[in-house]
Amino acid sequence: MHIVDRRLNPGGKSLENRQRFLRRAKALVQRAVYESSQNRDIQDILKGGEISIPLDGTEEPRLHRGPDGLHEHILPGNKDFIEGDILPRPESGGGRGRAGGEGSGEDAFRFILTREEFLDLFLDDLELPDLAKKRLTTTDQPNPVRSGYSVTGSPANLAINRTMRLAMMRRVALHRPKPETVAELEAEAAECQDEERRAALEAEIKVLESKVRRIPYIDPIDIRYRRFENEPKPVAQAVMFCLMDVSGSMSEHMKDLAKRFYMLLYIFLTRQYRRVEIVFIRHTDVAEEVDEETFFRSPATGGTQVSSALEAMRRIVHDRFPPSDWNIYAAQASDGDNAYSDNATAAALLTNSILPVSQYFAYLEVGEARSVAISSGSALWSLYERIQVGWPVLSMRRVSDRSQIYPVFHDLFQRRAAETRSG
Repeated sequence: MHIVDRRLNPGGKSLENRQRFLRRAKALVQRAVYESSQNRDIQDILKGGEISIPLDGTEEPRLHRGPDGLHEHILPGNKDFIEGDILPRPESGGGRGRAGGEGSGEDAFRFILTREEFLDLFLDDLELPDLAKKRLTTTDQPNPVRSGYSVTGSPANLAINRTMRLAMMRRVALHRPKPETVAELEAEAAECQDEERRAALEAEIKVLESKVRRIPYIDPIDIRYRRFENEPKPVAQAVMFCLMDVSGSMSEHMKDLAKRFYMLLYIFLTRQYRRVEIVFIRHTDVAEEVDEETFFRSPATGGTQVSSALEAMRRIVHDRFPPSDWNIYAAQASDGDNAYSDNATAAALLTNSILPVSQYFAYLEVGEARSVAISSGSALWSLYERIQVGWPVLSMRRVSDRSQIYPVFHDLFQRRAAETRSG
């Protein structure tokens, strides 16, 4: 039996094929996205764009005979060979592409990723580390709440008080006779000696009894049920503190590295999580909570006291984010410079107030390329290394070039399933 399918392609087939291709070539596409991000500005990541993967990654899976079997091929469009001809071996040194050329090379399959597709692949295996007792999810848990009454529902939700009140209102409005009134007329008729009066009383009793039967005590229109609606309730809440050094020791190159790291963090948080508050704190020798625009773009200068930022974070946690209700995260970027007299205060704030309530604290040290600070470590780096021994929630990385930002960011926030389960 031969079947010829002459149906037209559905309108969304191209989109379905595109998604199927992205799923099949996900590893190659992810690597291409990673390599593409190295030469992009952070703002450009939000725009999607063109990427390329090797042609090998576009091949469709197919069944074929093993190397010792018989080979029969149909080559559409062949004008040069007939059955039995031997195909010549390509010359050594030729490219792998379909077009001839000299020298080594590899053809690439280029296509455009939308903004959503690029970000999905860019952030696919990242998450907020959860090393303690709480869990952060991207979904909400439905919470049933009272929402008035309805005329239908489960017997378990029957609103007895509301039903009886409506029944009484209906009986009063329709003048349903009271049982006491009927009983009084019956007693009077039984004692009445006047035949004419007794007949009148009995007729009145029949009318009232008839009215009682027509107007039931509880009618189906009186019945009400308690009504509930599901209200989204966050499973867990989280707050991310972004602490950035903007003192005079931070060069423009260092500030650029820190801002790029925080832009990645901001994109990651706002993209992946719905219930995350972000607090921006910048500091010199004094710290201040600022908005996003001021944090990324407003200039500042001055001395350096890291404890001012840690104290600001401690105060904000105490006032607005109780650790019993919130998952607390922090990311700090600095060149490692700090007043010598401030190290003891910063260490005390970290070990006594910040780290005990934090799920994760990431420290990023930025420096000039090939600088001594990056190769040997700064005073702040040495201080944090000593603290890290007793506090595994503290994680530390260094960067000195733009190309290192994404690998370091990925290393800090990559999904750690085994670590989460053990925590």
